[in-house]
Amino acid sequence: MDRSRPLARRPLVALLTATALAATGTTALASATRAADADLVRNGGFEAGLDGWSCTAGATVNAPVHSGSSALRATPAGADNARCSQTVTVKPDSQYTLSGHVRGSYVYLGASGTGTTDVSTWAQSAPDWQRLTTTFRTGPSTTRVTVYTHGWYGTGAYHADDISLVGPGGETGQPPAPPTGLKTGTVTSTSVALSWSPVAGATGYAVYRDGTKVRTVNGTSATVTGLSPSTAYAFQVAAVNDAGESARSATVTATTTAPDSGGDSGLPPHALVGYLHASFANGSGYTRLADVPDSWDVIDLAFGEPTTVTSGDIRFDRCPASECPGVESDAEFKAAIKAKQAAGKKVLISIGGQNGQVQLTTTAARDMFVTSVSKIIDEYGLDGLDIDFEGHSLSLNADDTDFRNPKTPVIVNLISALKTLKAKYGDGFVLTMAPETFFVQLGYQYYGTGKWGGQDPRAGAYLPVIHALRDDLTLLHVQDYNSGPIMGLDNQYHSMGGADFHIAMTDMLLTGFPVAGDANNVFPPLRADQVAIGMPATPNAGNGHVSPAEVTKALDCLTKRTNCGSYTTHGTWPGLRGLMTWSINWDRFGGWEFQRTFDGYFG
Repeated sequence: MDRSRPLARRPLVALLTATALAATGTTALASATRAADADLVRNGGFEAGLDGWSCTAGATVNAPVHSGSSALRATPAGADNARCSQTVTVKPDSQYTLSGHVRGSYVYLGASGTGTTDVSTWAQSAPDWQRLTTTFRTGPSTTRVTVYTHGWYGTGAYHADDISLVGPGGETGQPPAPPTGLKTGTVTSTSVALSWSPVAGATGYAVYRDGTKVRTVNGTSATVTGLSPSTAYAFQVAAVNDAGESARSATVTATTTAPDSGGDSGLPPHALVGYLHASFANGSGYTRLADVPDSWDVIDLAFGEPTTVTSGDIRFDRCPASECPGVESDAEFKAAIKAKQAAGKKVLISIGGQNGQVQLTTTAARDMFVTSVSKIIDEYGLDGLDIDFEGHSLSLNADDTDFRNPKTPVIVNLISALKTLKAKYGDGFVLTMAPETFFVQLGYQYYGTGKWGGQDPRAGAYLPVIHALRDDLTLLHVQDYNSGPIMGLDNQYHSMGGADFHIAMTDMLLTGFPVAGDANNVFPPLRADQVAIGMPATPNAGNGHVSPAEVTKALDCLTKRTNCGSYTTHGTWPGLRGLMTWSINWDRFGGWEFQRTFDGYFG
């Protein structure tokens, strides 16, 4: 009986051995599974800048960093929470771990499009680097997931680094074949139209100009804008899908046409524009029109204002002697206008300004606007009109979503009134506009109340007016001052205070841009001879004053593509018309520094 005990143990030993072997096999299987996992995020440490990431706001910095030499720094602003995202290819019905290191207040890390439950994790306060992590499982048919990080509205900047998504990689397949049949279409002085044959399996196409990718499109045609007149360019196209980009197509070349004349504006190739305080006084002092130096090519008399906001009845009341000591008589003022015109200068009436809200809500107001403005022009023998609508003069109704086909009465009536005035006075009528960045360049991100409502209805509200009158418009000089940060075509926010802001804002006008991010709704570029850069003459004149050196940098970059700094323009525009300033009075107060900068640059 005792001898039977060892025999009884043999099955137990065998069982333990089998269990051990099974455990080893399980470990081996788990190791094999882990070996198949990979970090699917591209450039998760931001060592290659923002390559692979799509950011509404943000840039890479060298400090602070969690590891390596770079990290992301993004700053929420207004209605933007500074989201950075990346879409990766995944496998259906698979487990993934998302992690990253963050700093700042209210930093979020998450994944969307999982096919199951989208996940996010966040830190309310992370004064130093803190690791965030979460997990999810993809749905049975999910092949792509978007990972993202963002801050929160109204809070400060946040930092993110070493973002990873670990799990099995998806089947990416092969890049498509290169496109064929690339050819040129309409060629202008600043643009070239391209078309090509569709490629099977392509989800989009990348367009290259002289070896540099300039845009991506979904269809089989594109117009490359922002080109220089009388210049040869080489173009190629590559097909794109989830697996990557194809080889590039054969090259086609095109030479842009000679510069557009821009009509008989009567302006010199490069013009200096300034506002003259003709109806009020402030700390800059009164300047008589006859005392304005010859350097000023366009003089905007500020301001004509309405009797009431919605009347359309515009009056121009000259500054009284009690308020403006030394003011000239009406006869002297009119004689000075004629003398300026004899010297080749243009004198305009500017309507609006900070206090002159104008809302043409009815056709009666539109007609009164035409009548009253005509009366001012005729009485003083002026050359044209400047539209300086600010504040709440222009806004878009909730159903007004297409800048090419506006519906809002104040927009439609203003367009009609300006076209009537242009037709009345003929080709020599000078029409200029001085909108704020909020009404123009902000339209790259936001247009009116937006698809879901809640946005400021004034966002981008000048775009339909500019577009409808682009063939009649002599000059657009956006006020690059008193502005918040504005996103440029590099998808980075730009702030006042240096050449970079003026370069980015002007590049948008000369390149064109998708309105509210819609690639199928592009605001076309203006001609270079239609654009001047608006700047304050002195620090007293407005926020955003820059030194003469920064003015020169901006002009160098835009007209010569030198001295550009961090922003890369989409073209070179030697025909840029010039500079505008608020104001002639303030420049006189500042010792004519702005005028001297212009004269020194353009001669």
